[in-house]
Amino acid sequence: MRAVQITEFGGPEVLKVVDVPEPAPGDGQQLYDVSTAGINFADTHQIENSYLSAQKLPLTPGAEFVGTPVGGGQRVVGLLDGGGYAERVVAHDFLTWAVPDGVSDEQALAVVLQGSTAWHLLRTCAHLAEGETVVVIAGAGGVGSLAVQLARRWGAGRVIATASSPEKRALAEELGAHATVDPALATDDPKTFTGALREANGGKPVDIVLEMTGGNVFTGSLSALAPFGRLVTYGMAARQETAPVPPGALMQKSRAVIGFWLAHCMARPQMMDAAMHDLLPMVAEGALKPVVGGRYPMSAVREAHQDLLARRTTGKLVLDPAR
Repeated sequence: MRAVQITEFGGPEVLKVVDVPEPAPGDGQQLYDVSTAGINFADTHQIENSYLSAQKLPLTPGAEFVGTPVGGGQRVVGLLDGGGYAERVVAHDFLTWAVPDGVSDEQALAVVLQGSTAWHLLRTCAHLAEGETVVVIAGAGGVGSLAVQLARRWGAGRVIATASSPEKRALAEELGAHATVDPALATDDPKTFTGALREANGGKPVDIVLEMTGGNVFTGSLSALAPFGRLVTYGMAARQETAPVPPGALMQKSRAVIGFWLAHCMARPQMMDAAMHDLLPMVAEGALKPVVGGRYPMSAVREAHQDLLARRTTGKLVLDPAR
């Protein structure tokens, strides 16, 4: 079968489409024909070997797919421990969910990893309470665009999104953000970014920040928090070191910094079920609108990663393994 494989770590240039043996299912697994594979920013870290867990070569990236069991059956969306950029995958039964009629492959892929991340960021980590102010960093991205909508749906008093271009800021506002901020303000001085976030909140500090950049964005976001505010960090997109957070800086305002990695929910299937059984019906009903980005042929996987790294995309990017 055809799959994307890397034999050395690096950037998009290491991604190659090759023929590899078909995977064999184990106990509690099924073999699936992949109709669409999801692309995530974390995949760019994975091929660099700069992600949270060390990677081994050779490696086929990809943590999610939509497909049907070989031989026929129900279309499902599923999560994987790698191997998704391929024509066929094996998946655990407890990490697949039936895709409702009327929900496209792209929509299902938007919610299985990024949507469930947004769900748990707000519900499990931040414990959003009605009326609180939520800042969503990268509010036009895969996680951010869904987090903006969920925060509004669940009663946030004010939602502030950051986005790097006027077009992306306009999209975040269309999705429900009350105000938007340019994250470039954090480039030289995190204090400038702190001031912009508070200005967008009527001059007041904010209650929750969902942060996936690191560096000055992290530092400026932390300073913008109100007493009992929570910053949830779930990414390192800037590839920048973040200054250590002294205990006193947290105690001074009773602030919290919380880390989140969806892999820990995947190890507790009931946590994934809680999110997916909520999100998929919302999409089917039209109450949650995933932003669908580009659909790339598998042969253009390098271009997909280049576009993602250059911030040229919005919403969910996917691969078509048949092309």
